[in-house]
Amino acid sequence: MDCKKHNLAAFMLETMRQSNPFFFFPIFVFCASFAFADDDFGLPDDVQKAEVPASVEDVADIPVNFAPIEATTTVTTDSSKKENPAAFKEHQIPEELNRPLRVGIFTGVKELYFKYQGETVHVTASRNKVKFEAGGNSTEDISREFNSEEGGCLAVAPDTKTLGKACYPGSILFRNTNGKLDAINSVDVEDYLRGVVPYEIGKLDSSRIEALKAQAVAARTYAYKHFNSREAVGFDVFADTKDQVYKGLESATPLTDAAVKATAGVVMTYGGEFIIAYYHSTCGGITETLATWNRADLPYLKSVPDRRPNGKPWCDESSYTKWERRFADKEIVKLFKTNASEAKATFSSANGKDFKKIKSIKIKDKLKSGRIMTLRVETDKGHFDVLTDRTRWLFKKAGTILPSSFFTVKKEGKEWVLTGTGFGHGVGMCQMGVRARAQAGQSYQEILSHYYQGITLEKFDR
Repeated sequence: MDCKKHNLAAFMLETMRQSNPFFFFPIFVFCASFAFADDDFGLPDDVQKAEVPASVEDVADIPVNFAPIEATTTVTTDSSKKENPAAFKEHQIPEELNRPLRVGIFTGVKELYFKYQGETVHVTASRNKVKFEAGGNSTEDISREFNSEEGGCLAVAPDTKTLGKACYPGSILFRNTNGKLDAINSVDVEDYLRGVVPYEIGKLDSSRIEALKAQAVAARTYAYKHFNSREAVGFDVFADTKDQVYKGLESATPLTDAAVKATAGVVMTYGGEFIIAYYHSTCGGITETLATWNRADLPYLKSVPDRRPNGKPWCDESSYTKWERRFADKEIVKLFKTNASEAKATFSSANGKDFKKIKSIKIKDKLKSGRIMTLRVETDKGHFDVLTDRTRWLFKKAGTILPSSFFTVKKEGKEWVLTGTGFGHGVGMCQMGVRARAQAGQSYQEILSHYYQGITLEKFDR
């Protein structure tokens, strides 16, 4: 792409403003090429169709290369004892982090609607440019950036119905990427969190503000960890379950805002580096290590018991504390044949994929938390194995994977019955457990120190 030519085109468009009242847009010239990133943090697209409870599920990317996992680390923590809060350090924010976060709020879409100076603007990708239409007038450009007024926000949405409640602080860049439209929101990290916390853990009430604070710190750490992690796509994080759900300020409340403000600048580190702050909905009484994705253990992501002094899981108010799924014989054959590839199944014979009957489904071995390590399926063509968290994809039905890999299997007549606990991968912070711990009087520092062992809390001052 020749930047000089596009700068000249921008200048020519500027001269046309006098004759066309629609040319009120500020022009931002953007010269770069983009390809999708392949980093350690992305989430698979298929997870977005998974069954989602009250809080939004965060599922990590699944490694392609599955080898047998030898062990996972479990810490035997007595939940009746008070947690030791993480150490706290305070210092100036590093220069490289003292900038807005770039959020891909809409990527690869055909059209968007944008509210600007009282007019509804229809934005589309037109060949290699972005086309803006409003009031019978139109203009095209390589890309354009719009800034909100101080204390205000910009409205952009995929349709006119939701445009009225959209509210994105900072600036929005519209660009054309490979014939599709992207909208990138450059936003202060603290304002970004105001649009994340309500979606990732819920709005809650004042009795659980420490849970909101814990979520704010986890989400802030996740955001800073991702600075510059996706340079290939030209922004830092996606606004959906590939990273953290962010929809601007439309669902922010005084209480969620207060939680963000009370923890302003606070992040989690280990050994001087940001931790990978994974979190999930419901752990079922014990969390899991990265062994569930066949990754090496990290010292702060251990498998820790998460039970009250009376032995009940802290997350027992979740509807996923116990769940059941039933599959008929004929149905499960079709599902397994359809899902075997996505579940990364390994077959014992060359013609193993041609099975017509399921003889048995057995849990060959487990991770120390109790979640499945290896699920073995015996068929009329031998057997195949599915490992760890990917077992959830083996039983995928109508676009929905299993709630967790923490389940047992038995045969009842002509049905296979799965009984399980938990929702999500089980790694890191258990959001439903956090809610209960907060209501029981635990501080956000205590909560985070339980789920992320040995961390340091640092506060960035600006």
